[in-house]
Amino acid sequence: MGITDVVGKAARNAWSLFVADGIAPPHRTPSVVVGDGRHRTLRRFGPENAGPPVLLVTPLAASPTCFDLMPGQSLVEHLLELGRSVFLVEYGEMTSDDRDLGLEFWIDDVIPEAIARTSELCGNREVDVVAWSIGGTLAMLTAAAHPDLPMRSLTAFGSPLDYSAIPLMALPRLVGRFVAEPALGLLDAVFGGVPAPIVRTAYRLTAIEREIQRPWFVATHLADAETLARMERVDRFQDEIHGYAGRVFHQLATSVTVDNELATGRLDLGDRVVDLADVTVPVLALGGEDDVLAPIPAVEPVTRLLGSTQVRFVRVPGTHLGMLTGSAARDTSWVELDAFLREPRANGNAPAATLPVEQEVVTTGA
Repeated sequence: MGITDVVGKAARNAWSLFVADGIAPPHRTPSVVVGDGRHRTLRRFGPENAGPPVLLVTPLAASPTCFDLMPGQSLVEHLLELGRSVFLVEYGEMTSDDRDLGLEFWIDDVIPEAIARTSELCGNREVDVVAWSIGGTLAMLTAAAHPDLPMRSLTAFGSPLDYSAIPLMALPRLVGRFVAEPALGLLDAVFGGVPAPIVRTAYRLTAIEREIQRPWFVATHLADAETLARMERVDRFQDEIHGYAGRVFHQLATSVTVDNELATGRLDLGDRVVDLADVTVPVLALGGEDDVLAPIPAVEPVTRLLGSTQVRFVRVPGTHLGMLTGSAARDTSWVELDAFLREPRANGNAPAATLPVEQEVVTTGA
């Protein structure tokens, strides 16, 4: 390729990136809405009754595009290729009117309804639940609080349970012991929660090196449209991050982060305590080796806190988002997911009392 071609490609890419609508159009796998309500939209991808149902559970504040980031890096597309009936539950934007919504709203209402509706639409078959980040934590709490739900299995990508094992949270946990209540009270009084711009900024700061190096990255890849398109889609995902409702953020900040209740296996919701030991469905938990938001020591306690006799923890390459939908996911974390979905009960059939503390820990990839 001559210098003229390189310069021409770089010029076209620069125009697309900085002036026009972008390098590549936004990616969305076609879907239909099959259930709707307050902060719950249930989507189905692909044809009706294509195969065994999978429900994708979106994390709070995250865009559902985490599961459908781009062609070749879309968990939605991958599951459709496996012949699955794929559903996704998303929550939409939070406003000041939602300030009173707490974790109970998702654990007792939104997620159980999505599971039940998915099962109903698929001939009352049991549902494989696949979740990312705090979505996995919510799914575990839902399974513990409602053991009668038609769940076949649960897979959690990067879902932390021990917040004392997250170095990034050390300072917020320390400061939070002294200022959490007044700071959260101010946010709630003014905004009814945490506005989306604050959440987006906080998320970007967790990958501050990427943000600092972004101009240099763009400059050195200006003639590489494919690489720029991948960067652009991650940027779009970050731009679509939502805010938090006031009460749910208060619970996450105090009970989950500062008090680290989940590390005990129990979460006090005021009128009752949800115990993760009540989870009985098979569980696959994946931890990313480069994940700063949910590092492996924060995720691995799942093997001793859940009551299921089939709990498997697997280390995989990747960051928090990368382990779910990065370029290496197809050959690492998705391979583990595929095997688990084929036979969730293939591992760990011994009674819980006889299992070692770590149960089964596997490393996949370099």
